[in-house]
Amino acid sequence: MAPDALSLINLHTFYGDSHVLHGVSFSLHPGGVLALLGRNGAGKTTCISTIIGFLKPQEGEIKLFGEQIGGLSPERISHLGIGLVPQGRRIFPSLTVKENLMVARQRENATGKPWSINRIYDMFPRLCERHAQLAGTLSGGEQQMLAIGRALMGNPRVLLLDEPSEGLAPLIVAEVSRTIQRLKEEGQSIVLVEQNRQLALDVADQAVILNTGRCVFAGSAAEVVNNETLVAQNLGLFHAH
Repeated sequence: MAPDALSLINLHTFYGDSHVLHGVSFSLHPGGVLALLGRNGAGKTTCISTIIGFLKPQEGEIKLFGEQIGGLSPERISHLGIGLVPQGRRIFPSLTVKENLMVARQRENATGKPWSINRIYDMFPRLCERHAQLAGTLSGGEQQMLAIGRALMGNPRVLLLDEPSEGLAPLIVAEVSRTIQRLKEEGQSIVLVEQNRQLALDVADQAVILNTGRCVFAGSAAEVVNNETLVAQNLGLFHAH
């Protein structure tokens, strides 16, 4: 049996003195999209920070295609094939679109068809049109496309998307959704952290719900859609902003 793309086994993480993740376990199938859901403060960001190496797990394991990566440096983890599209996008505003993409280029761990500038432009034609423009002058939606493109230039084996629809207009959110769908069709393994539950469950095959740092559900996304009690108890009935 092929190993899972990503697996977390009994993960405990502290943020300063606070014990944030309490024995979190879940796994992402290769080529799947896993929606990581939970209210604000449920531990989603801590989970992403631990996977990417910004925080060290106190206990437990993180495996990337069977290889132990928990506790390694963020550089090493990125090198081994975890890509992050961070919350708030964090592109380089004073570099052009093309420079932002070139900075992230990695030659290694190119599985299958490696990402090139042209392939990114093919996926995001607007970035091609604006290739010489300073990234700081792009619209929010274009910056989000650039942030995704930049992460893909590292040829990640697993892509982490942290709140990709945050602050975007509904039309742009639909575009983000289509992008994730396309990446999924290309076999990209994805973990999606998203407050927009509709978007997350539309594109995901798997779902994990965190509540106060504990995993209260791990299973198919369809089960979440059909389980109103689970949703009401752990996610609230609607978006309370």
